[in-house]
Amino acid sequence: MSEFTPMSRPQHLPARIAAALSLQIREGALKPGDRLPTELALTRSFAVSRTVVREAIAQLRNEGLIETRQGAGAFVIQRPARHIRLEDGRMEPHAFRDLFQLRLPLEIEAAGLAATHHGPEHLEQLDAALARMAAPEASGDDVMLGDLDFHRAIAAATGNAYFVQFLGAISDRILHTIIDSRARARPEEIGPQVEREHRALRAAIAARDPVAARDAMRAHMLGSAERVALRLQLYG
Repeated sequence: MSEFTPMSRPQHLPARIAAALSLQIREGALKPGDRLPTELALTRSFAVSRTVVREAIAQLRNEGLIETRQGAGAFVIQRPARHIRLEDGRMEPHAFRDLFQLRLPLEIEAAGLAATHHGPEHLEQLDAALARMAAPEASGDDVMLGDLDFHRAIAAATGNAYFVQFLGAISDRILHTIIDSRARARPEEIGPQVEREHRALRAAIAARDPVAARDAMRAHMLGSAERVALRLQLYG
């Protein structure tokens, strides 16, 4: 397997590490059945924390590229024919509108399906993501990664693997919007607002109310767009 190079901010984010490992898989340096390097080895190779490595591993698992085995580590699995991955690259601010125009219908539908099909494990994942974001000792990275975790849990709760795969494919772009929105506002302002939106979503999903869940996601997406200075034009 090829050696990795340390990543400097902002490239040390989990999505970048996931992209580097995905490239190894796509190019055959890591083949189905191969074991990924240990967390310790990856933290040393990329010069990042274990928290960041674990998030990257979680993303690869959500994308269907690897599986984790208790006590054994993470292993490459046969790549699904329907796997989705966008070419990695820096996202320019003018592309935010394009991303939100795609996310708006996708995430609204995911919220409605999650309200209908979720299991108790998905509510546990939503609660874990909320706790990660709200923890008093949470770092900026913890808050942002918790935000991604929350949306991944909703995608998983749909019961439709395409939502999980597609969200994984655009998660790096979504992270750019989260970073930008938090750079524009003070944490004490944006934090409570985002938490209210997420908790409204969680409540609607838990109540198995797809209409309320869709409405809550619509409000959250519009709020997210406004936090990066976008006003989306809606139809209907």
